[in-house]
Amino acid sequence: MSDPDQAASSHFTAEQLLGTAGVTRRPVGQAEAVAASRAWWDADADDYLAEHGEFLGDADFVWCPEGLREEEQRLLGDVAGRRVLEVGCGAAMCARWLTAAGADAVAVDLSGGMLRHARAANARTGLRPGLIQADAAHLPFGTAVFDVACSAFGAIPFTPDLDAVFGEVARVLRPRGHWVFAVTHPMRWIFPDDPGPEGLKVIQSYFDRRPYVEIDAQGQATYVEYHRTLGDYVRALRRAGFVLQDLIEPEWPEGHERVWGQWGPERGVLFPGTAIFCCELAG
Repeated sequence: MSDPDQAASSHFTAEQLLGTAGVTRRPVGQAEAVAASRAWWDADADDYLAEHGEFLGDADFVWCPEGLREEEQRLLGDVAGRRVLEVGCGAAMCARWLTAAGADAVAVDLSGGMLRHARAANARTGLRPGLIQADAAHLPFGTAVFDVACSAFGAIPFTPDLDAVFGEVARVLRPRGHWVFAVTHPMRWIFPDDPGPEGLKVIQSYFDRRPYVEIDAQGQATYVEYHRTLGDYVRALRRAGFVLQDLIEPEWPEGHERVWGQWGPERGVLFPGTAIFCCELAG
């Protein structure tokens, strides 16, 4: 019989597995960013789902840590009978909810580790959206083949080339198709990742667009996350041919006590943690 204490001690976090040795802010190009993101999410997939899987569900569409659900908000409209693409799907719980709602759903993610969990949940629930491993900047689909595209904190914060991702989403959408995505509110960039009192102190310029980079002992990126201002997002959307119809900044729900990374009630009641962009492709 295995020793549980020994088993627990043999568990390694993503930082340990990847040899993360420090944090910096520096430019990171496409190849290094893709390699870092794939390795990070492969290494962190088990821990991420162990920590957040119950909140996210097997077949639920939760837009953000504030708890907005597509079942209640209907930001995508009626998806029944429509072809829907989820970009940066993780374990594809949103795509399974879409499938249950009658959509022809396809989900893409860069991480094989995350897609391993997605396949297991497909088998567990009997809901089977298509699952494809792909970079959001190079979607493996024809032109104008989807009615709707969505992303709940997937891919966009981790790509160095926002124009490439938005351009690809625009390419695969039909005219007047909808593109709805949630990201960390750009305002959060100026505060440290602390849900408590220390997270209320401004430490960085809103206009500093250098990505947050974790590096190994050789200086190679092991995790990369990019910051854009609200204006950066709006201009990139317009360049790709999208019309911004709404920008939702969810308020922290009364009685919602869940802490998730930098999100929590102490900060959530003071300023937004999530920005949800609701867009339509020009006809």
